[in-house]
Amino acid sequence: APLVYLSNPDNPMGSWWEAPDVVRFIEALPETTMLVLDEAYGELGPASALPAIDVARPNVIRMRTFSKAYGLAGIRCGYAVAEAEVIRDFEKIRNHYGVSRMAQIAGLEALADQDYLRTVVARVAAGRERISTVARQNDLKPLPSATNFVTIDCGRDGAFALTVMQGLLSRDVFIRKPMVPRLDRCIRVSVGLDHELDIFAEELPGALAAARGN
Repeated sequence: APLVYLSNPDNPMGSWWEAPDVVRFIEALPETTMLVLDEAYGELGPASALPAIDVARPNVIRMRTFSKAYGLAGIRCGYAVAEAEVIRDFEKIRNHYGVSRMAQIAGLEALADQDYLRTVVARVAAGRERISTVARQNDLKPLPSATNFVTIDCGRDGAFALTVMQGLLSRDVFIRKPMVPRLDRCIRVSVGLDHELDIFAEELPGALAAARGN
């Protein structure tokens, strides 16, 4: 294939590959295949999931964003890391007006404030654990996550998971779910503020009971 796309950590499941696995994957690719390595959630996962920055390979381009851990989704700012010639070629096809001057300044300031980033990462990790605990208390299976959400296996089929999601939506709790078969048996719950997770914990049992016909 001329291009391979790998999301690590992954959306919508939250799973991740360790850096040595990613490196072995890169080394196994033909030189004529470009790997787009999407690391949008990279700051939220374990450091062991991210290979060291290496721009020596011309067939790898790594994508990162300020939309996740940095909480700056509204400014639509991200960046790519790759070998210099690849970046020059990339410049020819990207939207040249995609990132405003203000967004660039905000991105640089965000990079400079690593103390804040560490605080956010810790809070997100605590939120993931809270969601996982709520899931287990309701006999559901939370999947390990390196993102700002937790994917929860509802244990049945896609129709059941969809009913659970709709039940939560009817209770003013907004969640999402994968729609691809086999993954669609899951729901996806984003980390929120403490009081928002309290509401999720309160409303999930009722949504499950309705979906189960209890």
